[in-house]
Amino acid sequence: MPKKRNNIKPRAPKKKLTPGQIAADITTKWVGSWTFIIGLLILMAIWIYFNTLMIINKWDPYPFILLNFVLSTLAAIQAPVILMSQNRVTERDRVRQEYDYKINRKAEREITEIQEQLNRIEKRLK
Repeated sequence: MPKKRNNIKPRAPKKKLTPGQIAADITTKWVGSWTFIIGLLILMAIWIYFNTLMIINKWDPYPFILLNFVLSTLAAIQAPVILMSQNRVTERDRVRQEYDYKINRKAEREITEIQEQLNRIEKRLK
């Protein structure tokens, strides 16, 4: 007589995201794009170009200390935000792995049941 089976559905529980988590995901998606990288390179080239051409009122002369400050601040803000988003991805992966493990265990039990049934059938046929 077959046993009643529990159905395991591989769905991660839906959690309401905090505004910080949403911001981290959006920032990571934007900062990790080629559009952002190319745009930043163009902005830096324009900054350097105009600062080297201006004879009077250079707002950031040659060693470009202000540009370095802006880029350092950008990196200091982006790094933790990207890490927060990566932690969320890791947590989602962990939940998926737990569901995969449960499904694999269930499949193993079902295969064992089928093997036992086949053994019983084989004994009856002998």
